[in-house]
Amino acid sequence: MKIVSACLVGIKCRWDGDSRPCPKVIDLMKRGKAIPICPEQLGGLTTPRFPAEQKGNKVFRKNKKDVTMEFKRGAEIGLKLAQMVNCKQAILKSKSPSCGSGEIPDGTFSGKLIKGDGVFAALLKKHKIKVLTEKEIK
Repeated sequence: MKIVSACLVGIKCRWDGDSRPCPKVIDLMKRGKAIPICPEQLGGLTTPRFPAEQKGNKVFRKNKKDVTMEFKRGAEIGLKLAQMVNCKQAILKSKSPSCGSGEIPDGTFSGKLIKGDGVFAALLKKHKIKVLTEKEIK
């Protein structure tokens, strides 16, 4: 079983209230091989919400509010769900402060990317769950 970012299956849970449907991820879900989750919603954040980016070990909204606790809580709940279904692989939304893998926004809200992992992606990797983005699936 795979864990996938809920926005990739068409669930409108992104910060802007939209989704980013990915046909390959939707197909996995339709075939019963994926469970969609949104770690930001699991952490208690609303949809829509102010955009957020990581700066060091913290996550801040564009309005400067620290939402690190919500991001960590959502990542921990997401990890528990992944472990409950014996997940070995996750397909997560690229360039996200939660789900990004390999590159994330730089924390300046300028659109620039830096090397790194989102809060959820990093936690999954720490627990030996392989993380891919929607751009890496075949």
